[in-house]
Amino acid sequence: MREVAVSLLRDAVRDLCLEANVVIPDDTLQALERALIEETSLRGRSILEEILANDRRARECRLPACQDTGLAIVFLELGQDVSLVGGDLCQAINEGVRQGYRRGYLRNSVSVDPLRRANSGDNTPAVLHLEVIPGDSLRLVLLPKGGGAENASALSMLTPASGWEGVRRFVLEQVCRVGPSACPPLVLGVGVGGSFGSCALLAKKALLRPLGRSHPDPQVAAWEDELKTAVNNLGIGPMGLGGHTTALSVAIEVAPCHIASLPVAVNLNCHSHRHRSVTL
Repeated sequence: MREVAVSLLRDAVRDLCLEANVVIPDDTLQALERALIEETSLRGRSILEEILANDRRARECRLPACQDTGLAIVFLELGQDVSLVGGDLCQAINEGVRQGYRRGYLRNSVSVDPLRRANSGDNTPAVLHLEVIPGDSLRLVLLPKGGGAENASALSMLTPASGWEGVRRFVLEQVCRVGPSACPPLVLGVGVGGSFGSCALLAKKALLRPLGRSHPDPQVAAWEDELKTAVNNLGIGPMGLGGHTTALSVAIEVAPCHIASLPVAVNLNCHSHRHRSVTL
């Protein structure tokens, strides 16, 4: 059994908060650069150039790429042969977020009560998703999720007879309705299957797949390509002002579901697509 001090997780989360909000991932930058080459709209090209300039400047100046530094969503893959020692896991995660957002002068975006709207003042609590895996390693992923993209996400409980066409129609209708508000070009995470709750999580986890990496199932990969083409044909374009580049990537994750159900969820992310990971 490997012992790991929770203080290591605290420090790792702190550093991830600082890096994820400042350094746009290389695969996202590369996707934006490809989009700039392929975009035919002059306005769309101009916006993509401004997005790329902003992202590069953020990295150079160590400043947040976006003023909305988001909810701190933490995915923790915890090896079953790991024993956490020296404190409470959730408290350590939240302390890491607290320190990271304070040290980086990042915006505090958490309302402790959804109706009375009081701000927590330190961007805690984080949203923690814990998964136990074989082995003695720990992997942390931080996904700072902005309000605009999260608000544009949705879930529907379709009937099995709806099939792929029903899934496709739901995603396209959602992107058409609210996609311009989510700061496109978008990254789409789509969950199909599971239950009402797990389907939404599946869609969010789909966002963590490296851009450009297809699903290993050839049929699902073909659906991803089809959906990306259909989304880009909507004409929403960069920042919703027209053009071909509405989506940088579409990732679909599937899971078993009840014979009477076909859950589908779409979780949108904006062009910044911020996330960072570390293995301890």
